[in-house]
Amino acid sequence: MNTVIKLTNAGVSFSKHAIQHRSLKYSLSTMLDEKEPPRFDALTGVSLNISDGEHVGIIGRNGAGKTTLMRVIARVITPQIGGVYVNRKRHVVPLLELGIGFHGDLSGRENCVLAGVLMGYSKRDIEQKIPGIIEFSELGDFFDEPVKAYSSGMYARLAFALATDVRPDVLLVDEVFGVGDEFFMRKCVVRMQQLMRSGTTTVFVSHNLDFLVTQCERLVWLDKGQVVMDGPSLDVANAYRTSGGNYD
Repeated sequence: MNTVIKLTNAGVSFSKHAIQHRSLKYSLSTMLDEKEPPRFDALTGVSLNISDGEHVGIIGRNGAGKTTLMRVIARVITPQIGGVYVNRKRHVVPLLELGIGFHGDLSGRENCVLAGVLMGYSKRDIEQKIPGIIEFSELGDFFDEPVKAYSSGMYARLAFALATDVRPDVLLVDEVFGVGDEFFMRKCVVRMQQLMRSGTTTVFVSHNLDFLVTQCERLVWLDKGQVVMDGPSLDVANAYRTSGGNYD
């Protein structure tokens, strides 16, 4: 199979000052401090290969580096060390934060067209998909209202409907199944399964370990920014549970 995603000894670190809440007084004091600010290693020496059509789950405790890894794959973050390759011939759609990038003053329709064009589709292609997006999202007349008037659930429904209706080659999914009531969540799972059966490469982060075992043939276990185990889903899940890992 062709390699779609490849990470080679990727390392990402952040300044602890950059991720802490701080007052103006604190900010001024750190600006005057000539010492190098302490850093937090989010990923350390991560190597990973994902091929066309694979369904891979990422597991680990909170703070293990799962979301950072997904953002590296999505090219939102560039690793300071090592490299990341994503096949440019594959259409990659990240569902890292539902609705990220939507403009509050634009309607659902306008946001769909804008997001679709930014993803590389023509305006005509996206407009042809609008009826299906409206139907799946169940937004009705709200589809033409500014999204700043949406509830968080409506916002998420629109984002999920758009991202999955464009039929991506690679879909990155980070904890997005809490998008509505139980009935709508079932619709989302069915839509994901349809994409997977059609050949879409999927990379999941989810708190539902049982879901990952049933939907993914492979799991990657992260801990403190490093790969602990990468292999068949059931083997990795059993090792993770035996270690006392709680999916918190």
